[in-house]
Amino acid sequence: MASMLKLLQILLIGSVFLKHISYAQDQSTFIYNGFNASDLNLSGLAVVQPNGLLQLTNITDLQVGRAFFPLPFKFNKSLSFSTNFVFAIDPQTHAVGNTSANGGHGFVFALLPSLDFPNVSSTEYFGIFDKNTSTGFSSNHIIAVEFDTVKTADSLEKDSNHVGIDVNSLTSIVSAPAAYFSDNQESKNLTLISGDPMQVWIDYDQVEMILNVTIAPLASIRPEKPLLSKNIDLSLVLLDSMYVGFSASTGSMASYHYILGWSFNKGGPSQSLDISQLPPLPPPPPLPSDPPQTHKSLILPGIVIISLSVTSFVLILIIVAAYLFLRKKKYEELREDWEQEYGPQRFSYKDLYKATEGFQDKQLLGSGGFGKVYKGVLPCSDIQVAVKKFSHNSEHGMKQFVAEIASMGRLRHRNLVQLLGYCRRKGELLLVYDYMPNGSLDKFLFQNYTHDTQSLNWVQRHQILKGVASALLYLHEEWEQIVLHRDVKASNVMLDAYLNGRLGDFGLAKFHERGSIAETTCVVGTVGYLAPEVSRTGRVTTSSDVFSFGTLMLEVACGRKTIEPRRPAGEVILVDWVVECWRRGYIIETSDPNLRGKYMVEEMELVLKLGLLCTHTKPTARPTMRQVMQYLDGKAVLPEIPPGTTPRRGLVILDEQPSQDFISLSSEYNEYSSLSITSSALNFGR
Repeated sequence: MASMLKLLQILLIGSVFLKHISYAQDQSTFIYNGFNASDLNLSGLAVVQPNGLLQLTNITDLQVGRAFFPLPFKFNKSLSFSTNFVFAIDPQTHAVGNTSANGGHGFVFALLPSLDFPNVSSTEYFGIFDKNTSTGFSSNHIIAVEFDTVKTADSLEKDSNHVGIDVNSLTSIVSAPAAYFSDNQESKNLTLISGDPMQVWIDYDQVEMILNVTIAPLASIRPEKPLLSKNIDLSLVLLDSMYVGFSASTGSMASYHYILGWSFNKGGPSQSLDISQLPPLPPPPPLPSDPPQTHKSLILPGIVIISLSVTSFVLILIIVAAYLFLRKKKYEELREDWEQEYGPQRFSYKDLYKATEGFQDKQLLGSGGFGKVYKGVLPCSDIQVAVKKFSHNSEHGMKQFVAEIASMGRLRHRNLVQLLGYCRRKGELLLVYDYMPNGSLDKFLFQNYTHDTQSLNWVQRHQILKGVASALLYLHEEWEQIVLHRDVKASNVMLDAYLNGRLGDFGLAKFHERGSIAETTCVVGTVGYLAPEVSRTGRVTTSSDVFSFGTLMLEVACGRKTIEPRRPAGEVILVDWVVECWRRGYIIETSDPNLRGKYMVEEMELVLKLGLLCTHTKPTARPTMRQVMQYLDGKAVLPEIPPGTTPRRGLVILDEQPSQDFISLSSEYNEYSSLSITSSALNFGR
């Protein structure tokens, strides 16, 4: 009896802790042989069944179901990828005595730049497109392989049972009826909506620029010849950060869309699935002619065995419940109902705790009044992140703040520091960013150089300025809303592994619709970068950001801060000093001495003069960021500034009386310091 009790305990404990998922710790690789404890990002109708079967949709009409890997993959070094998965589509109705069936609409495997789906549709749009985005805009940045089971009347599809490759559009660039090739290269048809499991391999070779799609019955080995093979350059489609996963939709007729297993590898062949570990499909519904099945009760031969089994089971449940309770308290988070709509941007505290090794000091990147920043590696991938951790003692404005975080998470540009998401726990707020290994620009410009830091050469500085300008152009003119950064400065420009400039810290950013005016309640920003009209009226515009960027240009070219009180009176304010040197004909002498003259004089002079034009006291005289980009790219000629309209900050009037200059400067500088300046909670380096 004791041995039987021990056996029951072992079996029960094994069933509780059994996992059907294994993460390969290689670079950007994972494999799911069933989806129990997979932690996928599920939305719509998608659900994981108790046996580990991923069900994207049921037979509800006009609905969408999605399942994506929760973290984006980096495609900035290599665009090659490979995936292997098993699917089944079970239609809503099976015709009695016939092999035909009715259902729809199919599903896609997709690579997307974001998991935000504001206006997508069901039916033929697969839950990732709508009528506006399905027409092939290059800004969509979507690559998908569709498994379509319904022929759309107004499309170019040839049949209702096909596989196609879609790039930024619902119209496939290449498609073919579902089939596979046998060993003798004979084509054998497949019915996607048969309810039978099928295996798919999708591979993209960056060198050959070939995308292959292969499909076969589950029991077959992988065919040598793919069903689809297309030459395509995905460098124009894939962004640095992309999500991978599945999306399915239903129409007036519906289907169960199932995924049984899935592996993915960015940079090499995906792992083969273990078919023996895949969860079984549910049995098909009985036909009307089938007789009802009868079940016989099974009676165990002894009351004593039953009693011991029940007692053991209850005991194990108590132990497991206590363990889970203590574990939950350790990683307990603050969640409210209104946060559900921002789900894709939320990280679990448990993952962030493990990523930073428990927020240990050895992972600390920096600290300040805002809190602390830690380096981390997310446990389910090799992605490096920076986790910013600070306190929030009040719930006032938290809903709006989280909403703005969700909006910032949708911004996609190579020269923006990507905000990946957030987490709330008790009195703490945690923000998760891309990790920038070289820190902030001010460290390279203003600190004494040591063995840990280096001086940036002019080519690197010029490239950084062009990158930040490109990011501001995207925020001002190219995103769906106008985004005013309001805190452009050297400490908010982060440098990646290749010293590319990326604009970060959106703690003071303001979003507003095009054609409207941004509403502000107080002056925010950093002393020295504020446009004069902001300090007077509090109103911010894109021109205010241009002013801050102009100041940044002068800092990068001159290698010094915008305000340095210890300098001689005529040099305390950087802009006024450069203006005076320009008026006297030796503006090039303001360049950073650390450059030792190793630069193109024409480029240096252009940056200095463009910086002065951007810091003009009149907002209407400043260029737009599009014009700034044209000047920096050499596509437009910088206009000459008439001497009578010399751009002035207005803090000091330079003449031949240094003592009077210093008195004027001190008075105005104190006035600036007394402004209501709101410090950013999101700044890395402050």
